[in-house]
Amino acid sequence: MPPPSQRIGAEILCVGSELLLGSIVNTNARWLADQLAALGLAHYRQQVVGDHRGRLIAALQSASRRCRLLITTGGLGPTPDDLTTEAIAAAFDTPLEERPEVWADIQTKLVRRGRSPSPTVRRQALLPVGATLLPNPTGTAPGMIWTPVPGFTLLSFPGVPREMKAMWEATAVPWLRQSGLAQGVFASRILRFWGVGEATLAEQLADLLAGSNPTVAPYAGAGEVTLRLTAAAADRAAAEALLAPLEAELRARTGTACFGDGDDSLASVVLAALRQRGQSLAVAESCTGGGLGAALAAVPGASDVFVGGVIAYANAVKQQLLGVPAALLREHGAVSDPVARAMAEGVQRQTGSTWALAVSGIAGPGGGSPDKPVGLVHLALAGPHGCTSEGVQFGASRGRGWIQTLSIGESLNRLRLALG
Repeated sequence: MPPPSQRIGAEILCVGSELLLGSIVNTNARWLADQLAALGLAHYRQQVVGDHRGRLIAALQSASRRCRLLITTGGLGPTPDDLTTEAIAAAFDTPLEERPEVWADIQTKLVRRGRSPSPTVRRQALLPVGATLLPNPTGTAPGMIWTPVPGFTLLSFPGVPREMKAMWEATAVPWLRQSGLAQGVFASRILRFWGVGEATLAEQLADLLAGSNPTVAPYAGAGEVTLRLTAAAADRAAAEALLAPLEAELRARTGTACFGDGDDSLASVVLAALRQRGQSLAVAESCTGGGLGAALAAVPGASDVFVGGVIAYANAVKQQLLGVPAALLREHGAVSDPVARAMAEGVQRQTGSTWALAVSGIAGPGGGSPDKPVGLVHLALAGPHGCTSEGVQFGASRGRGWIQTLSIGESLNRLRLALG
């Protein structure tokens, strides 16, 4: 076993075969990573292990040789595949003991819920000898804070996110601060961009991306690029002071390409701008099949700005509900600027909205032609001063969902820019 001085940083070990199989998304690791950053704890590795005693023991022993702090989630329940506590004890050759106060707490909670305690549930009252109880205020599975070898501390949590978060905030954070493991803080900020590629942005900001404190890291998604700004300092105020001039410089260099920060989305930014103006929005969709409306409706409070929309897949629906002239459809086809404009004007007229967006395109994988290939989408924007439309080629290589996502984002971004 290496000496304590050779162990560095924190690691996260998530337990559960359901994570490996992709049955559930591992949101716990992401949340814990954010929490570690906020506490100024350097975080170097994440790992997922299935419900297998041998592999879990090996992962625990390996982590104990590398890191100062290991956080585990999952595997603390009453069923036979909940092996974390047993594996932790076995990994460090320590017997388990029943904690009477834990068993009493479990019984009280179960009786309160109208359930009878069973022998399997009683397993949750077992902890390694010498481990400190990490209470679970909402569930029956407690965690532990334990230093099985010098220089290495382990914190275990249940996999249920609500229980884990409550235990982290109530017990783990105060303990980490008191123990001295949490020193200083990291402050982070997210800036969000549309209409500029990751490579172009990185080239434009090369000197800023080379900084060491604060740091800037780009991440690319479906049409959107994010920059994560991170600063380390003794306290939050000092870290935020480091971030402020960097953020100002980034915004100055990138101009309107930066559409928001934090949890902003193109939909939330557009809705906020419309709300500020006292204006409204409707949508008419073909190839996105309601995705544009869904993105808007996902924002809390959207109903005071977003009046509704029409999913007009068939040409007959375009004619009957949106008033698209049959002659336009015959002459230009559904995927065209004239039809997209007619769709936008039609839903604007029908709903009385200030603004309207319309989308008509070929999302594939079939349906394309040499003149109108898969990935061609016509985006129309109708407003107080008229209506415009443009055909955009998103390409076919990344598939139908990619084309639909880009169509939604690009439509919203055009309205954002029009709103100033």
